[in-house]
Amino acid sequence: MTEYEKMIRGELYDATDKKLEKMRFDCREILDLYNNKLAGNIKEKNLLLNKLTQKKLKNVFIQAPFYCDYGINLEFGENVFLNFNCVILDCARVKIGENTFLGPSVQIYTPVHPLNAKKRATWVEYAKPVVIGQNCWLGGGVIVLPGVSIGNNTVIGAGSVVVKDIPDNSVAVGNPCKVVKNLI
Repeated sequence: MTEYEKMIRGELYDATDKKLEKMRFDCREILDLYNNKLAGNIKEKNLLLNKLTQKKLKNVFIQAPFYCDYGINLEFGENVFLNFNCVILDCARVKIGENTFLGPSVQIYTPVHPLNAKKRATWVEYAKPVVIGQNCWLGGGVIVLPGVSIGNNTVIGAGSVVVKDIPDNSVAVGNPCKVVKNLI
């Protein structure tokens, strides 16, 4: 089994694997173009997003700068907007549902590093997927931790740290993020 296959399956993998390093390098080359060389050219930027994700995206707009690890593990619904300076560490699948908006500096993490210092020093890690539902709004500076699912029609307040699943139709805020209102 390759290190990429282990990574996607949520198993321990070697982050220094040469194929994974090449995938990250290729991703950064695309992001360098996206972030720095094509300001204002929406058509070219969309082509780069399609290349990055290896999917045909529909009405996805990401303000530069944008950063991710691989791109291939990103899945966007239609009408998705990411504001400036979003970071998605997509070592596992990250799914963002249609009509979802992310404020500036939102960070989504999938990798998990061992707590044991000696093991962590060997560069092994594993990853847990993140799912954000449809019609969601994540305010500026939100951090979503590995393995979290955010339900449909949910609003996450600016600066929140989402450490556990948030149900549909909720307003959730804080660190750790907690539901403060049901929208139904």
